[in-house]
Amino acid sequence: MKRCLFFFLLSVFLAPAWAQMVTGRVVDGKTGNPIPYVNVHYEGTTVGVNTDAEGNFSVRKMAGNTLTFSFVGYEKTSVLVNNETRELSIKLKPSSVELKSIVVKGKRKRYSRKENPAVELMRKVIAAKKTYNLKNNDYFSYDQYRKTTFSINEFTEKVFEEGSFKNMPFLKDHVETCAETGKLILPVSVMEETSRYIYRKKPESEKTIVTGKRDVGLNQLLNTGDILNEVISDCFTDVNIYDENVRLLQYPFISPISTHYAIGFYHFFLGDTLFIGNDRCIEVDFVPANPQDFGFMGNLYIYADSTYRIRKTTLHIPRRSDVNYVEDLRIEQEFVSLPGGEQVLASDKMLVQLKVTNYLTKFQVERRTHYNNFSTEDISDREFKFLGPTYTVPNAMLQDQTFWNKHRPEELTQGEGRMEDMLRKMKEIKHFNVFLIVIKAFMENFVETSSDPDRPSKVDIGPINTTITQNFVDGLRLRASAQTTANLNKHLFAKGYLAYGFKDERWKGMGQMTYSFNEKSYLPREFPMHNITLSVHSDVVSPSDKFMPTDKDNVFTSFKWTKVDQMMYFKRVRLRYEREFQNGLRIESEYTREQDEPTGKLFYQRLDGGGAPLASTDAHRRYLNISDVKIGCYYQPHAKYINTKQRRITVNRDSPCYWLSHTVGFNGLLGGQHAYNLTEMSVYKRFWIPSAGKIDMKLNLSAQWNKVPYPLLIMPPANLSFIKEPETLSMVDNMEFLNDRSAFFMFSWDLNGKIFNRIPLLRKLKWREYIGCNVLWGTLTDKNNPFVHTDDRNLYYFPGRFDSQGQYRYSSYVMDNKKPYYELLFGVHNVFKILHIEAVRRMNYMENENAHKWGFRVMLNMSF
Repeated sequence: MKRCLFFFLLSVFLAPAWAQMVTGRVVDGKTGNPIPYVNVHYEGTTVGVNTDAEGNFSVRKMAGNTLTFSFVGYEKTSVLVNNETRELSIKLKPSSVELKSIVVKGKRKRYSRKENPAVELMRKVIAAKKTYNLKNNDYFSYDQYRKTTFSINEFTEKVFEEGSFKNMPFLKDHVETCAETGKLILPVSVMEETSRYIYRKKPESEKTIVTGKRDVGLNQLLNTGDILNEVISDCFTDVNIYDENVRLLQYPFISPISTHYAIGFYHFFLGDTLFIGNDRCIEVDFVPANPQDFGFMGNLYIYADSTYRIRKTTLHIPRRSDVNYVEDLRIEQEFVSLPGGEQVLASDKMLVQLKVTNYLTKFQVERRTHYNNFSTEDISDREFKFLGPTYTVPNAMLQDQTFWNKHRPEELTQGEGRMEDMLRKMKEIKHFNVFLIVIKAFMENFVETSSDPDRPSKVDIGPINTTITQNFVDGLRLRASAQTTANLNKHLFAKGYLAYGFKDERWKGMGQMTYSFNEKSYLPREFPMHNITLSVHSDVVSPSDKFMPTDKDNVFTSFKWTKVDQMMYFKRVRLRYEREFQNGLRIESEYTREQDEPTGKLFYQRLDGGGAPLASTDAHRRYLNISDVKIGCYYQPHAKYINTKQRRITVNRDSPCYWLSHTVGFNGLLGGQHAYNLTEMSVYKRFWIPSAGKIDMKLNLSAQWNKVPYPLLIMPPANLSFIKEPETLSMVDNMEFLNDRSAFFMFSWDLNGKIFNRIPLLRKLKWREYIGCNVLWGTLTDKNNPFVHTDDRNLYYFPGRFDSQGQYRYSSYVMDNKKPYYELLFGVHNVFKILHIEAVRRMNYMENENAHKWGFRVMLNMSF
């Protein structure tokens, strides 16, 4: 969600005035079929566009000029544009000059896979692809250069007359014409990277060594410097059609030569036999069987010999596809043959046109990748020694101009080459830095304390969404928070807050110091972490708050679907050490000393054999003291993160995650009152279903091995807010079930519109269906059951409330170990392209007090 929210906020930041346009469609004069990628331009100017995959175009109106339409195989057509011209319907006449080609198949008929020569040819291409795989060699390597340019699209003259750019006339010197589309663009970010890829078959290993990195543009103005990079690199990844699935826009697209799915997912049609360079090739066109599924349309050019190798491919996303924000996407790849017969990708060009709404700025992402120096010679095992899939050499970001001139296969454009000059002039604009701080605060939930780029912010104030909030104990609550950045010290970091509750009239606060053994660019949580942290914390929370991934006093989660009046004050001192490795392994250990004081309707009372607790506070214990040590290990191979000022977000959730921890509590050590052992583990995995979305599954297992009072038992991960939170139970109340053995299983299936796309009334809305199930199984052994040992002084009465007649009514229960709790989820997301709305149905344990049968949750969820 935050990745696409970045594009939305950037649109607001850079939104120009909307120019008056001429729109229309270009079709074949004989068949009436739309003609994609027709060149549409004004004669004598550089203003022009290309039609999209459906033949549609939109170009700025230039009254008095002649608009021409040209395409190979058709006669050129011209139209004079005047003030009244709004919409055009153009029919191109096929040219009488025939191209030299051999017709393999002519008129298309009703599609059938049976006895379809295109399908038979594709079966042979798919069967042959293993023969030409580089991984058949014991070793191989190649060098790679990648350039990614992020631009504002359709940057017309009128932009400088109205809107936010009228005070930036210098931008005219940086606007250029895109060679691929003919549109005027303003490059605002350029990222270059050179690397060497190495592969070894036995033992199998593949690594990437990054030798050069260069980043100029918006990243120097926004945030910690890596958000735009990570968003673009994660959404617009390398495309390898020889893989079964191509991960693009954070979704797997089925490859047109997928071994298992291509023939059933795509419709194939034979085209002409033609020459690409000196190579005679057969053209095969393909489209998804259902154009709204996440798939490609395009062309494959296959060598017209017995090798069935691919010479070239062009890929597009169908206009009717269910993909959000992408107005057009084109990928063009060229392959070459090595002396050993392997077929390898030599160049890859991707061009993406992005549009958030009709009223905001359009963007363009252009990525060019070149591959060379292919080798199958032996590689020293020493080169594979580093951990993780990628290693960046220490001077990668310090490479000079001589290095880049040597490794660039093509020169930068004028706009790309002068980007630093453009940024310098933008910073000189009056109040620009102040405006930038406001934009950053909205995006990052923090306010910087400096607007001077030469003296960047050393302290950030926030998070903003915790400034004013409320809960049962605090009533109205005000909080002031701040954190230091690497601009103050690259190794030592401080953060904290001070809060006041107007109902209980008590001050709360937190102070934290972190030392990072690694030098950081902005915050200590940047990957890979190697930190030691000391924190002192005094506040009020409900027991279920520990399962919330956000701040506990976030204003948006402070409104609950149930009354949360069982809370506790705590005073905590914690010393934590954590270290991450490049292979995705993280180890952590911490010591915690905590004192809990129940408040509101929560209390601690030892069992006394009376069958029910006493309302008198004289019988209640004031404090519970714990002292424990926790050791944990987390592993997620190929993990990638986006660092924001508020938190670190996992980019790639496709990799499995494994977590194991053990906590030992001490009786008598530094005031600890209970000895205990708590073991927790979890496993997460995402499964992509071809053309039917993704399934996420997670299993949490926990065991409390010792006799302990109920605050140290295993509580269900309950979410009591109206905001959907991942990996929590939506309809379970605060501490409703208390166990010492617990298993929590989560299942969710995002069908990605698989059903709705086939319902005419829903298809245009682009809604996507979501179903799921949360299951909680638990048991309480007799040694921890207060209803079995009613006079055991080591145990407490379970939480509850006294009614108006003084009768005690329990709010926490012992689960039936033969009857797991479960709830069903029914959701619709992509509502207005930003909302996820979910209905939750609780299926059992309805006899429990305060049990709700139905609930509704909502969250922002912007995605492609």
